[in-house]
Amino acid sequence: MAKKQVISRYTAEEIRSGAVKDLTDWPRVYAKTQAEVEADADRDDAENGTVVDWASGFVGLPQPKAVLNMRVDRDILEFFKTGGRGYQTKINAVLRAYKEAHSPK
Repeated sequence: MAKKQVISRYTAEEIRSGAVKDLTDWPRVYAKTQAEVEADADRDDAENGTVVDWASGFVGLPQPKAVLNMRVDRDILEFFKTGGRGYQTKINAVLRAYKEAHSPK
């Protein structure tokens, strides 16, 4: 049976003021051993089979974006805009994929 998901949004002020009731049983969470946490994760279908490769990770700050004013064909811009918010990020992702495909290894 699928879990019922309820997503609620709160402002930082609402959270700081205590107006938001925390439904998490924190003492029970903190009382769990690492083995119990891992067993819970193994039973969770969303986590099942997840492998984390920490050896290939890195910590770093993203480079700031450069401001660009360029001309593109109107149909290209409309194509990306029809996807809704984040169209500039999608354009950036397409340009990044092109760059990575054409960069010397």
